[in-house]
Amino acid sequence: MSRPDEPHIPVLIDEVVAALAPAPGETIVDGTFGAGGYTRMLLSSGARVIAFDRDPDAIAAGEALALDGLTLVAADFSAMESELAARGAVPVDGVTLDIGVSSMQLDQAERGFSFQADGPLDMRMAQAGMSAADFLNDADEAEIADIIYRYGDEPKSRRVARAIVAARPLTRTGELAHVVRRALGYKPHDKKDPATRVFQAIRIHVNRELGELADGLAAAERVLKPGGRLAIVTFHSLEDRMVKHFLRARSGGTPSGSRHLPQANAPVAPSFEAVGRGVKASEAELARNPRARSATLRTARRTAALPWANEVTR
Repeated sequence: MSRPDEPHIPVLIDEVVAALAPAPGETIVDGTFGAGGYTRMLLSSGARVIAFDRDPDAIAAGEALALDGLTLVAADFSAMESELAARGAVPVDGVTLDIGVSSMQLDQAERGFSFQADGPLDMRMAQAGMSAADFLNDADEAEIADIIYRYGDEPKSRRVARAIVAARPLTRTGELAHVVRRALGYKPHDKKDPATRVFQAIRIHVNRELGELADGLAAAERVLKPGGRLAIVTFHSLEDRMVKHFLRARSGGTPSGSRHLPQANAPVAPSFEAVGRGVKASEAELARNPRARSATLRTARRTAALPWANEVTR
């Protein structure tokens, strides 16, 4: 995590821009504008950028920049198809998504994403809808345990959920971190704070992050023109697995049927090709930006085939 006075460094930016290969006159979608790091680099190539963000703070900061060639859209990136169509901007030449919480959101205690500094138990990227406090104070113990196990990979999720319910109402990030640590017997010298997994799980649930990613991948498939480029950066194994499986299936990498297990439906033409292997940050980038350690970039190029009709596996 960066300090509030440090610049926010876009992760794998050189690799993302190289994969998108923006050219003058092209239109690129930056689905996660954030602090605008990717967008600035794309604009410098002469491309037009349509950038999405559901965080009102990010949109306000972007509008203050008044960058030529930039159109900002205050919406989830999963809505890109309808938003682009309303602007007469379909199809596009490239789409990039940087999945997960931004460093700006983490750095602001009042947003409630981190337990590094005490703040309200919020975690809402869009600053609207159900907050983390709403979920933890209203949901039953079984649902809380399921979310913590599924999205946080916490093996003792039931114990944590029981402790959360017993401590209700919870309103502060410091309170939640204390409850989790006490439930799991955390000691200050332990290598990893167990609150990290729990906060991650609750944030993913509150913001519907995996559902948003699934919908966003399908939307990108529909808006990209033949030859259009896709570049997705993830920071969590669940997200990366979803992107990997999506691209494998859409590029024809899923095994077909056999005489022992016939294929149920006729094969569908691949909608993506040139699917790249997962790219990790270099040692030089890690030295500059430790946040890049968990990042994985996956890329692909759109074919001329029709978009697939089936849902993305969550």
